[in-house]
Amino acid sequence: MKISLVRGDITQQQVGAVVNAANSSLLGGGGVDGAIHRRGGPAILDECRRLRAAQYGGGLPTGQAVATTAGELPAQWVIHTVGPVYSPSEDRSDQLASCYRESLRVADELGVDSIAFPAVSAGIYGWPVNDAARIAVTTVRSTPTQVSDARFVLFTPEAYDAFERATALP
Repeated sequence: MKISLVRGDITQQQVGAVVNAANSSLLGGGGVDGAIHRRGGPAILDECRRLRAAQYGGGLPTGQAVATTAGELPAQWVIHTVGPVYSPSEDRSDQLASCYRESLRVADELGVDSIAFPAVSAGIYGWPVNDAARIAVTTVRSTPTQVSDARFVLFTPEAYDAFERATALP
């Protein structure tokens, strides 16, 4: 698998699937989640509402992933995953790693060969970006998948630098 870094806007990526750092409600929010819902249009929210009503009435569990249409995005699909809120007193790194593993599993089910990831949990959920980058890159590298192109699309220079350091690690 080719892993690359892009500094920019995840909503502009022409890939098979864009990963959304969603909240458990699946009904939109701020950050990446809000940007994907705004740019992708109402079709994404409509599918999220149907999924929530049919399967996730209590919300999508942390570390899980589910796909919807990409609406007006240049991607084919949006894979929504719920990252953990960072806690200095409780190790939730397995939940964060699960976001990436589950997103790749869903991508394989969809048959896509390219995927764009944000820095899950490294925004309003407070995960330290260097640690988030290490977990993300290590997990994507070690997860068996048919995805051949994985991109980390980072909005801030700090996130890009952290992911650059993480990809340089063996």
